[in-house]
Amino acid sequence: MLVTTTNSIEGRRITEYKGLVAGEAVTGANVVRDIFAGLRDFFGGRSGSYEKVFRSSREAAIEDMVANAQAMGANAVLGVDIDYESVGAKGSILMATACGTAVVIE
Repeated sequence: MLVTTTNSIEGRRITEYKGLVAGEAVTGANVVRDIFAGLRDFFGGRSGSYEKVFRSSREAAIEDMVANAQAMGANAVLGVDIDYESVGAKGSILMATACGTAVVIE
């Protein structure tokens, strides 16, 4: 499955548009991560634990999107956009959404 942020693929022809496709992933951050992230915020530097949460959420959302595109009969997803939202009472839950256009390409 070809997944790209562009709206076309050089040298490849789109033969069929299957439609909008999306994938979501909701990941909770635990208390320990919150404590270490707070320390990183205070002292400066990168928060490796939160970076891992973002990375795994993004990868899960893309995998979900790809599975949905395959179920539609597509072999590529174009124009992919990935968004993040924090949700929950304390904003400690991360939601990643990947969406694009499922297509069939030659």
